[in-house]
Amino acid sequence: MISEKEVSAKWLERAEKDLAYARHSLEFGSFDWAQFVSQQAAEKALKAVCIAKGIGLFRVHDLQFLARKAGAPKEVIQGRGILNSFYTISRYPDAEAEIGGAVMGQAAADALNAAEG
Repeated sequence: MISEKEVSAKWLERAEKDLAYARHSLEFGSFDWAQFVSQQAAEKALKAVCIAKGIGLFRVHDLQFLARKAGAPKEVIQGRGILNSFYTISRYPDAEAEIGGAVMGQAAADALNAAEG
């Protein structure tokens, strides 16, 4: 049987890969993908913390919920709300047209910074 420590490490490893994908996506101008993968990195990292603390694995995508469960400080919880919105924006193709390419680029950079923080 695989231990919680091993499961947590697998989630964290995947989160680190997602951060690398987000960085590369941002470099190549794939802003929607950078936003999406940044959110995924943060989600997987928070799930790794929850597993490591013995809280369990929550099959949700709400980063604020996961941050609260992980016992994160208030400012971290609030910052995860920003990533929640980037996740939604990145999933809908018409968002870039509504928001504008330059704004999407800055939003992707902001998403990556939030995921790394």
